[in-house]
Amino acid sequence: MLSEGRKKNRVTLLDVARHASVSRATASLVIRKSPLVSTETRAKVEAVMQELGYVYNMGAARLRADRSLTIGVVIPNLVNPFFTELLAGIDRVIDAAGMVVILVNSGDLVARQETLLTRMREHGVDGIILCPAAETEMSLVEKMVEWDLPLVQVLRRVTDDCDYAGVDYAFGMRQAVDHLAELGHRDIAFALHGPVHSAYQERVDGFRDAMQARGLDPENVIRVPHQIAAIAEAAGLFTEGSRRSSAVVCFNDVVALGLSAGLYDLGISIGRDFSLVGFDDVADAEAMRPRLTSVATFPEAIGEGAAKLLLDRLAQPDLAPRKLVKAPQLHIRQSSAIWRGSSLGRQQESG
Repeated sequence: MLSEGRKKNRVTLLDVARHASVSRATASLVIRKSPLVSTETRAKVEAVMQELGYVYNMGAARLRADRSLTIGVVIPNLVNPFFTELLAGIDRVIDAAGMVVILVNSGDLVARQETLLTRMREHGVDGIILCPAAETEMSLVEKMVEWDLPLVQVLRRVTDDCDYAGVDYAFGMRQAVDHLAELGHRDIAFALHGPVHSAYQERVDGFRDAMQARGLDPENVIRVPHQIAAIAEAAGLFTEGSRRSSAVVCFNDVVALGLSAGLYDLGISIGRDFSLVGFDDVADAEAMRPRLTSVATFPEAIGEGAAKLLLDRLAQPDLAPRKLVKAPQLHIRQSSAIWRGSSLGRQQESG
């Protein structure tokens, strides 16, 4: 009985049009954010919608358009602040297009990723932005083609046969290594963690190529644990024994944050006794003390680029696959310094 009363009292678009003294077609254009409506008319109609409590029936609109007006975004890690910035960029573009993002976390697990993609298909999303889980195979992309579900790869890629938005990781590594080498460092290590995927391999290859170009040891690559506390405990790997280093390039800023804590616990002063360079340059880099030198990868811009690629794909399904590869930029702060010694008591000047 209550639901019937609600249906009878539900405000319709025609009610809005009558109260605003415009046609139903004009009111519809306002809802769809059409540029054909004047600013004055739009303001008047929106004021009436607010006054009457009008709620747009998105479900009916989807049925008419044969589209869900939703985009699925699959990422492997909700904890890393990098992905928060990436999502902000995606959401900004998708929201401006009058669509909604459905976000899920694969946990970097292939089986879970496939389950989530199946569920998104069942919910009728119009397309997918996917940061592929490690060990994702080409068969997944082929399945998406069979499903007729547009796909954009972001940050990691499985194939060149579909759209991709990412970073020139090798260029970023070259900037980091060159910076430290120019400060006089010879014993430069690369601290990395996590599963192997395209972005992982591109970082490793980029580090090795940059070190080799400088005549330095390209094999000084050391794996650290995944959690920050455990990374801190592993800081001694870089300060003791035959592989002792004077500087470290980190896989990302999470690794840099962990090593910063661990080096502090060992009584080593970053920016004086030791140099540290992060990768991604998320907000925490500026908040660290000393401030972290880091390679900025502009995750919001990458997210915006991925979303635009998907919107273009939805509008023009026959477009050839495209790539948007962002050039990173080294931001030099206080954690990197000139090398002036040959032991852990080495004295350095801020660089």
